[in-house]
Amino acid sequence: MKHTLLSAVFATAMALPAVAADYTIIAPAAPGGGWDSTARAMQEVMQAEGISGSVQVQNVPGAGGTVGLAQFVSSAAGDPNQLIVGGYVMVGAILTNESPVSLADVTPIARLTGEAVGIAVAASSPIQTINELVEMMKADPGAVSWAGGSAGGVDHITVGLLAKAAGIDPTKINYVAFSGGGEALAAILGNQVTAGISGVGEFLPQVEAGTMRMLAVSTAEKWPGTDAPTLMESGYDVNVQNWRMVAAAPGLSDEQKAAVTADIDKLVNSAGWKATLDAKGWANTYLSGADFDAQLAKEIDATTTILKDIGLVK
Repeated sequence: MKHTLLSAVFATAMALPAVAADYTIIAPAAPGGGWDSTARAMQEVMQAEGISGSVQVQNVPGAGGTVGLAQFVSSAAGDPNQLIVGGYVMVGAILTNESPVSLADVTPIARLTGEAVGIAVAASSPIQTINELVEMMKADPGAVSWAGGSAGGVDHITVGLLAKAAGIDPTKINYVAFSGGGEALAAILGNQVTAGISGVGEFLPQVEAGTMRMLAVSTAEKWPGTDAPTLMESGYDVNVQNWRMVAAAPGLSDEQKAAVTADIDKLVNSAGWKATLDAKGWANTYLSGADFDAQLAKEIDATTTILKDIGLVK
């Protein structure tokens, strides 16, 4: 009887679904930007799809994500329930800020999304085309102020590459770095800066509302959701796509890393995530495992070269 009872209990336990992990996701920037949007999209979809019972998002802004990264490395070690979002911007910020911690100190899980960088002005701006903006830069680079994300990030890099492609000294760019997308939008809309540069998805709502005008996008081909020309179409040899990733804590076992990777795989293959990508204008650039590790190493090398070329890293 006892054996039968134990067998029944064991069979019942085996039949129960695995308990979904609870997660905390660090968005290493202020609310309103791309990392914050990515973390909150993950939160919404992982909960709605039953991938996680509870997902909390914590904003830790500063220094292109390196403040949040340093906090994550020191406080989350060995905890498989802690995640952090990052990407191209963080790679650049680690270099320009000479950060004591890097992506080598965490457990990269996957590249999630890609997005064109957009160049925009307030609808009230007299600037109608990207060529007009570049001509202003040629006349006086310092007189053209740019609102964008963190120094050394993808926005800053794109402005530097545009200047270089137009024959302008990239070290003379007047770049104003903001830690949150909301602050940058306010500066652009208030005409406190000449132009803004950010992920296309952050500008599209304002463009659709008629309060901003998109002058160009950074990718080789036109970006869904906007008819703005590419920089290459406009005569500037610049092709940049921002990308965002998710990483887990340092010091995880192979089994823990595999479990986190499995949850992220469920996320990116869910109907909810696909709908989110469509709504936000993000491209699905999912890459995980050894392939992502190799691609990340290439991105770090390439970003180092670019930052040296435009004078942000020695």
